[in-house]
Amino acid sequence: MLSKSQVSFVNALHHKKHRKEQGLFIAEGIKSITEFLQSDYSVDTIFCIPDATPKLSKFSQKIKLFETGSAELKKISALTTPQDAIALIRIPEKTNIHPESFKNRFTIVLDGVQDPGNLGTIIRTADWFGFGEIICSIDTVEAYNPKVVQATMGSLSRIRVHYTDLETLLGDAPVPVFGAMLDGQSVYEANLGNEGFLVLGNEGKGISEKVTSKIGRRITIPSFGKAESLNVAISAAILCSELRRRL
Repeated sequence: MLSKSQVSFVNALHHKKHRKEQGLFIAEGIKSITEFLQSDYSVDTIFCIPDATPKLSKFSQKIKLFETGSAELKKISALTTPQDAIALIRIPEKTNIHPESFKNRFTIVLDGVQDPGNLGTIIRTADWFGFGEIICSIDTVEAYNPKVVQATMGSLSRIRVHYTDLETLLGDAPVPVFGAMLDGQSVYEANLGNEGFLVLGNEGKGISEKVTSKIGRRITIPSFGKAESLNVAISAAILCSELRRRL
């Protein structure tokens, strides 16, 4: 049985302020937790029902393990229907971005993406297509938000997500800067070369003015119907697929 202090501590991690203070985030589900156990991330604590323990991959004895019931897990879960295991994982220390390291490859850049589900899906998409890093504006939703982590389905364990001032980064970019915009050239016709930053914007407002000023080339996914726009996560998937096809 979990103590009141344990329940209170984990529930506090549902909020960004406390994640930052404690340096921990939450992952739920055997699959997701296993992915983090097999990665460079440091798993601090696991809460699970007894039947779930054998399903977890072998882990260090340094990890604190608490076996408990489903009703107890529900008290600390961010999900309507809790899974059989919940883990507390260390947030990696922030690393400096070295623009030169992004040469000879494409990198996804997100400007003001707010929906956790969209960011989680983009991280999962990046993992599928082999893009190892994503750069986000400071106002993009936090990658360690429980809803983002859940939507990545474990892919966050393999994708490095950076947060920085995009105006500064793109202003000194050592590679071409492409912006996904409605008035751009068709991505299927554009000569994109073999490197660049690919910028996608906010769900409703698109790419901000200050970031737009740093974009060298506008590209778009051509429309053949009457929809006004594409969901940003769907756009990211289409663009990643096209970029990967050409490499």
